[in-house]
Amino acid sequence: MKILTIHADFIEIHAKKRAFKAAEEIDTKDQRVEECLVVFSAVEKNDEKNVDLILEKYVAEVKKIAGMVNSKKIVLYPYAHLSSDLASPSIAVHMLKDAQAKLLGMEDGFEVVRAPFGWYKAFNVSCKGHPLSELSRNITSEEKFDLKKEGKDELFVFDDLELSHEKKHSFTAAMLVAKAVKKMYPESKIGGVSFYQDRAVVDFDNLKVKESQLNKIQREAMSQKGNFSFSKVDVDDIGGSQGLNDLQKNIAKDISAKEVIDFGSFKLVSLFNDPVLEAKVISNLKIYNLSSAYWKNNSNNNQLIRFTVKGFSSSDEFDLYEKNLREAQDRSHIKLGKELGLFVISDLVGAGLPLLTAKGNIIRREIIDFLWKLHNGTNHQWVWTPHIAKSALYKTSGHWDKFGDELFKVSGKGDEQFVMKPMNCPHHMQIFDSMNLSYRDMPVRMFEPATIYRDEKSGQLHGLSRVRAITQDDGHLFCRVGQIKQEVAMIVDVVRRFYETIGMDDYWVSLSVRGEDKSKYLGSDEVWNIAQSALDEAAKENKLNYKRVEGEAAFYGPKLDFMFKDALGREWQLATIQCDFNLPERFNLSFMNEKGEKERPVVIHRAISGSLERFMSVLIEHFAGKFPLWLSPVQVKILTVNDTHAKLAYEVATKLRSHGLRVEVDDRVESIGKKAREARLARVNYVLTVGDKEVAGNSLAVMKRGSSGPEFGVAIDAFVTQIVKERDDRVI
Repeated sequence: MKILTIHADFIEIHAKKRAFKAAEEIDTKDQRVEECLVVFSAVEKNDEKNVDLILEKYVAEVKKIAGMVNSKKIVLYPYAHLSSDLASPSIAVHMLKDAQAKLLGMEDGFEVVRAPFGWYKAFNVSCKGHPLSELSRNITSEEKFDLKKEGKDELFVFDDLELSHEKKHSFTAAMLVAKAVKKMYPESKIGGVSFYQDRAVVDFDNLKVKESQLNKIQREAMSQKGNFSFSKVDVDDIGGSQGLNDLQKNIAKDISAKEVIDFGSFKLVSLFNDPVLEAKVISNLKIYNLSSAYWKNNSNNNQLIRFTVKGFSSSDEFDLYEKNLREAQDRSHIKLGKELGLFVISDLVGAGLPLLTAKGNIIRREIIDFLWKLHNGTNHQWVWTPHIAKSALYKTSGHWDKFGDELFKVSGKGDEQFVMKPMNCPHHMQIFDSMNLSYRDMPVRMFEPATIYRDEKSGQLHGLSRVRAITQDDGHLFCRVGQIKQEVAMIVDVVRRFYETIGMDDYWVSLSVRGEDKSKYLGSDEVWNIAQSALDEAAKENKLNYKRVEGEAAFYGPKLDFMFKDALGREWQLATIQCDFNLPERFNLSFMNEKGEKERPVVIHRAISGSLERFMSVLIEHFAGKFPLWLSPVQVKILTVNDTHAKLAYEVATKLRSHGLRVEVDDRVESIGKKAREARLARVNYVLTVGDKEVAGNSLAVMKRGSSGPEFGVAIDAFVTQIVKERDDRVI
């Protein structure tokens, strides 16, 4: 049995006509149900073997999901399109009727509506759009009935870094919103307060709020400015954690809190030092999003209401932020990706698994080719590794424990367990281990743009920027301790050349080291001290604008994270250099040194663009879809005025293609104005028009993207020479 659940504001159902004679009788053809859980259901042929068990599991799952989204209204909707192997109609309708009766008979107080079975139906549904609003399940008669992976609580962590003034404004604004919520909904309980980029996020339990109520909450929040006071209080002075709600008690336990902030109507265990400002500094605030989040990011826990809040010190600051936000929305890679035909998201393929079209793949291929060009002169070896491996590989590397529920596990025909690889590094360790190397062979440098897989939570998936199939431009450099600084210098040079070419040369570097809780990291103190010192010295010698950030290291070693700003001033962590003494130890790697003794190598993990999918999303938004010539899927578009001009148009296209340029010819019977508009919307770099004058003079009318008008009488060979040079020089 397959089901798809939608947590909906409403669903409207209209029964059009019978699909077959045995369709059930109905009293009305129109139904509307508000604030409900819609359960699209397909009973399958295989379910007929154990109807009772499938029914029991179906009812249990519907009840569970209804509880997760806190819905008392359920709509059971027979939906044949979920399966191509359907059960007989008589069995299917009885199962849905029995399910309705069982749900109605529960003490939960469900209202259950069933859409008519055996009818062609039209429906209109409004999905709420939170992480749990769309869920799919496959219910089978197998004894193992594991519909989701075992969730684990994520502990809260105290951040000892000083918050920026901008973030303090947002935190203060979030506290004003929290005071407003507590006044309007006294039974609500405040949970964690953290950040998403420059916005504060504040979670509440025991609260139901609709989007339509946000303006009222915002107005109440601003009115709280005159009644806003706070003070720090020792936990002991409020009777220990007994003076806190259960969520705050949990946070206090995680971070061993010694003090709380008392806001009068609630007390907060803060994850930051001195995060609150006086309310008078808040000129404007806005709730930018209302969503849901699991407590401690565990899908087995309660679902909390999440407010995303931004505070502003002046109206001008607010207006500028809103203007930049509108521009960011216009540049959205999801919007532009669809308009430019770069990638596709298919429900049948699955969330987080985008499909690149031919045009999208051109961009991806150009990035990889440029990366290889930058590495090919530095004695890198381009290797290839398979997409799965035995679980033993990742248990040895530590990734099995590190990634846990994010692993995609695969069963073979025998007893062996396999895993879709979450990282490439364990595979590269095996390649190195197969070599018989001496100190003369060091360093060994491997390059592999390869796809890895992680089962990210569905609510976190977003276009190309957060996916489940992640292509890393991965590299691993095996070297001696004394070679670390030279290898880091070489990688830094590649990073600089790559991003200067892209036009993103505004960056700083985070030297990410271990935090106080050393239990999260592999390896001894001695190994970590050596690795951290090596990266620190390398950063200084390469004159990197860097700062040391505690607690942000990889689990196997410290790293240099390059933080770049795009055209909108947004900051992205893209390139990374990570020093690792631990994996060589775990895999017992070695080479022969000058004394004929085995010596352990160091591994430097490096990625220049990071995830190619995420990097493409950044590029699309950075350039607003107006890619430089070398990256553009369509570099030249040739427009004909009428059929008599097609011969020259195709001759020019052939000449351009012979130089490896990407060209399209538009010889449709359409007005030249319409063709030009479409080419402009497609953000083509050069639009060439061929009409009577061009045919007579064997020339071109050239319109460069962004120019005020075309240049007439351009010699064909001169244009080819110019555009080839622009491509080869990777001009921005």
